[in-house]
Amino acid sequence: MSKTNTPDNKELRRMRTSPFVSFFQFPVVWMLVGALGIILANVSFSYLKAPGSIILTLVESAVIIVIYWLVMKFLARRPLPELPFQWRAVSEVIFGAAVGLIFIIVSTALIVLLGGYSFKWSPENASSVILPIITTQLVAAFVEELIFRGLAFQAIEKKGGSLLALALTSLFFGIAHLGNPGATVWGAFSITIEAGLLLGAAFLWRRNVWFIIGLHFFWNAIEGLLGIPISGHPSSGFFTVEVTGPDLLTGGKFGLEASIIPVIISLLITIPMLLFARRKGHLLSLRQDPKS
Repeated sequence: MSKTNTPDNKELRRMRTSPFVSFFQFPVVWMLVGALGIILANVSFSYLKAPGSIILTLVESAVIIVIYWLVMKFLARRPLPELPFQWRAVSEVIFGAAVGLIFIIVSTALIVLLGGYSFKWSPENASSVILPIITTQLVAAFVEELIFRGLAFQAIEKKGGSLLALALTSLFFGIAHLGNPGATVWGAFSITIEAGLLLGAAFLWRRNVWFIIGLHFFWNAIEGLLGIPISGHPSSGFFTVEVTGPDLLTGGKFGLEASIIPVIISLLITIPMLLFARRKGHLLSLRQDPKS
């Protein structure tokens, strides 16, 4: 008997997909819808919670995760291997936190040894310092990572491959910090390299958003607890920081992120991460679907 030319199940699903559904499945569209939803949630919660409200911070973080999950599941129509909810999520957060902690401690120690920073214990009440820093930086980590590495990175990667996604999200991440207090072109370039490339490479290596959220959170939280400005935003930490070296060494008013030290260290971390990602087959070529 001759085989009839009937469409397979995949083609039938494609034929039945309405133009409306197809529109929202386009990567740029679900990226923008997801980013807008996360930003609106962040703005809404900012009116509800007082600084240091840990309960509302956890609720906001959960809402942001749900928005991301809904967009990826029902608009992008893709699985979410990067967002596991098993014990692996806990281990990835801890691993990322360790990397962030080491990165900041080593960078700060080198600047101190080179005469750029000196620290004096501040008599602030511990709770008044810890809670505002933790709540602010936890939300920042969720918002920025799910927008830049979660949505934007994977939307660009789907059409242009991993390296284009890494380059563009790193550039956009640096540009996004130009509006911060004390920001300069050098500061934005530093953020592009040490945060954009490092966090993008970390995502490519682990393919896990919990890892980069842990890394991002501990990076900023440790800076704040040390009293170092976080990307231009002053921090009332456990210490008062006296800046005595040149801006290229200390970062000046913008803080540690504008120092040449973390830029160099980040490159030393980023390169091995990219090599590990390549070895694992996590670097996707042009138009290679991440789901495949």
